[in-house]
Amino acid sequence: LRRRIAEAHAGLKVMRYNALRMLNGTQDGSTSKEGYISKIFWATWHRDLGELAMDVIGADAEIIEDELSPLQKLFLFSRADTIYAGTNQIQRNIISERALGMPKEPRGTING
Repeated sequence: LRRRIAEAHAGLKVMRYNALRMLNGTQDGSTSKEGYISKIFWATWHRDLGELAMDVIGADAEIIEDELSPLQKLFLFSRADTIYAGTNQIQRNIISERALGMPKEPRGTING
């Protein structure tokens, strides 16, 4: 548990420094490479933080009163982070195509 708390803290620092780097990045309005990867990093970090919060609370995390606690809300909301604004899989395709210049992934065709 201690290691996971330290990893969560380190992840928060990484996101902060990446945000500062992005602010000093491109001035022409284009998205920097850091910008493309920050969504995946954030979504994964936030999901892991929600799971950590539930583990810290323990069995009480599963007891739902009339209203959810802030940590229970964090856990439930963090599940959506890897989906909204494009799933992490879609985001990886965007990174490979736009940031790394790789060819587009083949799309299926409809025969008929």
